[in-house]
Amino acid sequence: MDPVKLTVDCALGNSLLALAGDSALARLLSKASVRLLDLPLEAVTCVQHGLAARPDYPIAPIAAHADGMAVGDAYWLRADPVHLLLQRDSFSLSEPAPLQVTQNHAELMIATLNRHFSQDGMTFCCGSSGAWYVRLDKAPQIQTTLPCVVLDRNVYPFMPQGADASAWISYLNEIQMLLHDHPANMQRESGHQAVINSVWFSGGGVMPQPRAANDIDRFVASSPFYRGLAQWSGVAVQAAPPLAELFQHTGGSLHVRLELPGQHLSDDMNFDEIYDALRSGKIRQLTLNLGCYEKTLVAALRPIDTYKFWRSSQPISAYFKNDSLK
Repeated sequence: MDPVKLTVDCALGNSLLALAGDSALARLLSKASVRLLDLPLEAVTCVQHGLAARPDYPIAPIAAHADGMAVGDAYWLRADPVHLLLQRDSFSLSEPAPLQVTQNHAELMIATLNRHFSQDGMTFCCGSSGAWYVRLDKAPQIQTTLPCVVLDRNVYPFMPQGADASAWISYLNEIQMLLHDHPANMQRESGHQAVINSVWFSGGGVMPQPRAANDIDRFVASSPFYRGLAQWSGVAVQAAPPLAELFQHTGGSLHVRLELPGQHLSDDMNFDEIYDALRSGKIRQLTLNLGCYEKTLVAALRPIDTYKFWRSSQPISAYFKNDSLK
């Protein structure tokens, strides 16, 4: 098997961010050339695929297409079900976002939203993955913020901006009233689950014209956005197998883009597998795109870099402080 070029995208949850310097991920980063970007991971992924923000990156239509929606020429937004937590004098966006919702509850809530907003040219939908979207009859004059940027922060500065902002803030207020005491939420509350008291709009746009995906010839991913990127680029996509199996069978691909989970301590084992594959020459060039809220750490390595024994490891959180990269 020829060695593969591998790009890994991973949104780091709190568990991986708290990893110490003796973790597998820390060992990889200690050998890498790293740079910290002031862009969230999804934005970095869009930029790397030649997608422009106008004013949003068109994440919603790309994801919705892969999620079973007839996207057409309409304008789409993600409409993630979320919980806004009341602070002393503000609301913050609680993790995780989006919340997991059963199909039955999603159908009930979306039906309520559609009864109310159909007159405004808005149609809420639930994709096959369970993700929520809204299709609009006309493009709104707003700019939204990706939810990863807002997590655990006061949501007010991140509300929709632009000429139509006041209308969309009104829509959000109406949504919150519609979901307050919704029967599905009452059931969630009785089951000790966070209630869905709002949605978060992001990633708006129309489906962009297809184009080749630089030199990537295979995606290994499960989320609608990455599967949609593969379809949009005309590139093969597959569900993620165990990593050891992936490195044994790359299907003749030269450059694989891999989407990894990063929410649990056990996910660090994936980086151990990647380190071993890099050191053994199964990977000829490795790029790690590690998302942390509004920032992304980009790390680049080649097999020879694993022999830089003189480099010391540091905790993962240290890499997201600008002064640590000087």
